[in-house]
Amino acid sequence: MATRKLGDNTTTDLFSPIALGPYALKNRIVMAPLTRARAPKGVATRLTQEYYSQRATAGLIISEGLNISPQAVGYAFTPGIWTTEHIKSWRPVTSAVHGDGGRIFAQLWHVGRVSHPDLQLGGVLPVAPSAVRPDVDAFTVEGKKPAKTPRALRIDELPGIVADYEQAARNALDAGFDGVEIHAANGYLLDQFMRDGANQRTDAYGGSVENRIRLTLEVTRAVAAICDGGRTGLRISPLNTASDLSDSNPEPVFTALVDQLNDIVLAYLHVVEGVTGGSRTVEGGFDLNVLRQRFKGLYMANNGYDRDLALSARRSNTADLIAFGRPYIANPDLVTRLERGAPLNPLDSATAYGGGDEGYIDYPFQAVKAPV
Repeated sequence: MATRKLGDNTTTDLFSPIALGPYALKNRIVMAPLTRARAPKGVATRLTQEYYSQRATAGLIISEGLNISPQAVGYAFTPGIWTTEHIKSWRPVTSAVHGDGGRIFAQLWHVGRVSHPDLQLGGVLPVAPSAVRPDVDAFTVEGKKPAKTPRALRIDELPGIVADYEQAARNALDAGFDGVEIHAANGYLLDQFMRDGANQRTDAYGGSVENRIRLTLEVTRAVAAICDGGRTGLRISPLNTASDLSDSNPEPVFTALVDQLNDIVLAYLHVVEGVTGGSRTVEGGFDLNVLRQRFKGLYMANNGYDRDLALSARRSNTADLIAFGRPYIANPDLVTRLERGAPLNPLDSATAYGGGDEGYIDYPFQAVKAPV
């Protein structure tokens, strides 16, 4: 693709089109998935439609995490994608994004042990690979509560987990999404299976690296068969310690995973570089460029990217796509601001989660000067 000259006499293809699966994205800038906790009934609303359509200049939008089943829910006021009502609620959102020239993928989410009985049907325990309690607070309707020790999933229940992801993918396409992203990062269910700090199983889904990555690969293959033609992405966070997750040696886990992913037609591999919202370097970690080199498809980089770092990543070709998270909350016109080198609106952390219009759809666009 052609590069474009910027005002500071640099050139880049960050703002140029790129092919992703069957789509031609307008640019290489991606709106990362961002939980906003503004779905009190678990469905998308008029505000959701406005919020995403405002940000349709991104090359690709990845939706906030959509719970794939009642069991998957781990945060109050987050939306789902398992019922007919959910599907219908998202159709105006995807239609609005498409009407403004954008593309949008649905992120498929199961939090596993990072939940609470208050968020589960019948008040049952959350599920996990093993009965290991995370040292975190769950976000319930009544506020933060300490997580409980989860129930270990039986091996005969795992095909049902895969089936829930499959159905969620079908539902997302029915709702008008262009594709899906499987959330296997940030300490949630699939990530829990891959890490020996949370997975103490002794069956075919625990112990060896091959066994621990098995469920993630089963889900990815199943979803990719539904969202065929390169409409499935996968998000991982190899060095992230979010949700009290750990692994004694993550490099062989994620290199083995990536090697297996090369046999699946994916839209992209989405990698959180470092700790989400925190440091990009982790003590005892490994060079994530190894994954970039091993993966044969598009590599999407995420975490702490600003304009300079994004431009540098494209010049050095360390990433094909750059995902921006928090800057997209406060800057619906982020692509324009990055291209111009314009200042960004500051983020109001107090309105990041929950609430209504304020801090959601009322951040200002940069004024455009009228031609002289």
